[in-house]
Amino acid sequence: MAPHEDGPDHSMVHPPRRRGVLARLRANFLTGLVVVAPVGLTLWLVWTVTGWIDSWVWPFIPSGYRPDALIRFYFCDLSDPTNLPFYCQPDAIHLRGIGVVVFLIFMVFAGWIAKGIMGRSLIAWGESIVDRMPVVRSVYNGVKQVAETVFNQTEAKFDKACMIEYPRPGIWAIGFVSTVAKGEILAKLPDDEVMTVFLPTTPNPTSGFLLYVPKRDVTFLDMSVEDAAKLVISAGLVYPSAKEPKEAKDNGGPAAR
Repeated sequence: MAPHEDGPDHSMVHPPRRRGVLARLRANFLTGLVVVAPVGLTLWLVWTVTGWIDSWVWPFIPSGYRPDALIRFYFCDLSDPTNLPFYCQPDAIHLRGIGVVVFLIFMVFAGWIAKGIMGRSLIAWGESIVDRMPVVRSVYNGVKQVAETVFNQTEAKFDKACMIEYPRPGIWAIGFVSTVAKGEILAKLPDDEVMTVFLPTTPNPTSGFLLYVPKRDVTFLDMSVEDAAKLVISAGLVYPSAKEPKEAKDNGGPAAR
């Protein structure tokens, strides 16, 4: 019986080609790099920052009160090391991270002092002296504004992530709602409800545009401000994980069961 002419010719189907040894080694190397690189870079960054803070704090600590000096004084006998299980050389002990602890304690103490009447008086007296120095005054005021913006917990932060049509209708961009327009800005605008939206640039979200957008043209997002910032910084490569709508949980959806 002759084979069917319209059927597939299995003799022409080639088995999938196996990757070579070099290709598999390359794939394994890239997989290992993806796994190890974030952990290694994080540890390196923590280690480097800790050493930098230690090198900045150590000179302010008297040499006799440093932890390594106290350990050598109480646990080491440099004149007769035979009775000890180890020999403590003068430069053999270095406790990394002690400077960070001292720095944190000093910052807490300085903040506690600054909240008191005496601390506020000293700060006002020091700022009055700085205001008399032309160049120092400009540097100090700039650094102070940046520090207050970044570290002050009482300042208003971005409230919600949103999307607006920018730079023209039909093209959407991610923005952050900071507050509602008030005062003269709102009085000069034709709409009654106007949102203050910060439109960041990619990949540097610290620069961007300040826009006043009518509330009806603002589309609010369910994702957090942090997830939206990651999306902007990564140029759309890092998307936040999908979250189940809250209504499904309230109505006895799969998550409620």
